[in-house]
Amino acid sequence: MNRNTNFDILPDRYLFKEIAIRASLYKEQHPDQRLLRMGVGDVSLPLPPAIIEAMHRAVEDLAYSNTFRGYGPEEGYEWLRQAVIDNEYTPLGISLDIDEVFISEGAGSDLGNLSELFDSKNSVAILDPSYPAYMDSSMMAGRKIIPLPCTIENGFVPDLPRQKADIIYLCLPNNPTGTVLRRAELQRWVDYAIDNHSIIIFDAAYEAYIEEDDVPHSIYELDGAQKVAIEVRSFSKSAGFTAVRCGYTVVPKETGLQAMWMRRQCTKYNGTSYVAQRAAMATFTPAGKRGINANLAYYKRTALIIAGGLTALGYEVYGGENAPYIWCKTPDNMTSWDFFDFLLNECQVLCTPGVGFGPSGEGFVRFSAFSQREDSEEALLRIKNGFRETLCVRPNLSR
Repeated sequence: MNRNTNFDILPDRYLFKEIAIRASLYKEQHPDQRLLRMGVGDVSLPLPPAIIEAMHRAVEDLAYSNTFRGYGPEEGYEWLRQAVIDNEYTPLGISLDIDEVFISEGAGSDLGNLSELFDSKNSVAILDPSYPAYMDSSMMAGRKIIPLPCTIENGFVPDLPRQKADIIYLCLPNNPTGTVLRRAELQRWVDYAIDNHSIIIFDAAYEAYIEEDDVPHSIYELDGAQKVAIEVRSFSKSAGFTAVRCGYTVVPKETGLQAMWMRRQCTKYNGTSYVAQRAAMATFTPAGKRGINANLAYYKRTALIIAGGLTALGYEVYGGENAPYIWCKTPDNMTSWDFFDFLLNECQVLCTPGVGFGPSGEGFVRFSAFSQREDSEEALLRIKNGFRETLCVRPNLSR
């Protein structure tokens, strides 16, 4: 037996697992301290009533033989796939066939599993920093990685690859930097993919946070994109389904990959639960939309409060608009993990070290707007007081 030695080059622990371990150790040593979790992108508001009611009805369906559901279609129930098209794509002027939409347990799984469609010899362009699953899944497959640095100098907008990239991961609005691309900027990537016969895996998990008109909600708004792009979306960040687990992936037939993905799913996936799909269906009802929009407005406002509060304390801050994340430069050239540990131990605030998203993330941390508003405001106060009461380091308050 020969094991996959590509795992040997991965970090010992996944980024968010490492954060959880450090937080757990701190709690063991300081059981009376309350941690404010401002790092992980997990929602905190309850699901809207319309969605809860739909889940209750779905559970009741499972209680009677005439409405019971066992295994569903691997690609998802037709009524939900059609609702996705009618509500998310048709209003944007995008035409999709129902068999190009695949319901799944969430974007995270699909973003990793899509790697199976491509030969290990393919090169992969990945934004640096970016969601760690892109890099990890590519490294597991032994692929050549082409990093695309996103820095202050280039406004966190990556340059097109200078060498041919077979696969390109794009996340817009971006996690972790909060960056967005205008229509003309994104069209350059689609044109690059067409010219180089590349495939873009487009992570649109945060499209619901877009506020500006010239920022596309879907890559399929761009000319030619259905030839070269797979789009992955999630109900987790738009509708608060982080525990419910439901998302969907669009694989246009023009990519030549739709039949392959269908074959893969039929072999390795038994379908998303009936209860989760009924919950997702409820997000498209008038009551469901009202509840979701209220929650989204809450998180968007929280993002602005965090960004404004950190700026007022003298920090260099990016994001917080069009995205639920705030990308914050560490003070006095502290490393990402040093600042993480400082906030944990001195302020009892959890963030996410930027270097965990890639080398270009060193010297930054990410704050999430998914916490309760009161916790966000208390975290800002703790950060302010934490630096006031320690002689370790102080942010530049002269800005």
